[in-house]
Amino acid sequence: MALEIERKFLVTGDEWRNAEGVVMRQGYLSTDPERTVRVRIEGDRATLTIKGLTRGATRSEYEYDIPSEEADELLRLCEPPLIEKVRRRLEHDGLVWEIDEFLGENQGLVVAEVELDREDRPFTKPLWVGEEVTHDPRFYNANLVANPFTKWQNPD
Repeated sequence: MALEIERKFLVTGDEWRNAEGVVMRQGYLSTDPERTVRVRIEGDRATLTIKGLTRGATRSEYEYDIPSEEADELLRLCEPPLIEKVRRRLEHDGLVWEIDEFLGENQGLVVAEVELDREDRPFTKPLWVGEEVTHDPRFYNANLVANPFTKWQNPD
């Protein structure tokens, strides 16, 4: 089984902004927590991803490359709004951190994610990484479709 072990944090500083970014558009054919189905276009790569229920910081994940034309068609079938963001990747202490700066209806939200080989793996956070939000479902990309960041009453 393919597993994703991921920790997610809010971003507090600007040191990450110098890294090159790629624009991403993604949508969800299913946002059911038991089985999310995502379509993503990242630069000139398009993928279809199926994720299982999150337990702790772990969930099953299956990702497949698909033709960009089909991804465009599938995005039109997705629940609005689409998730739009710029992703930057930075290495810190031997791990690759992905920093997502959200656009559109999620403008103002910036999160950093790090994938690990096990949930209890120790790691050092970069200075620009703040509060952990791994277990807060408001920050799941699939939930940002139904409840975009710009519509939150009291963003933390």
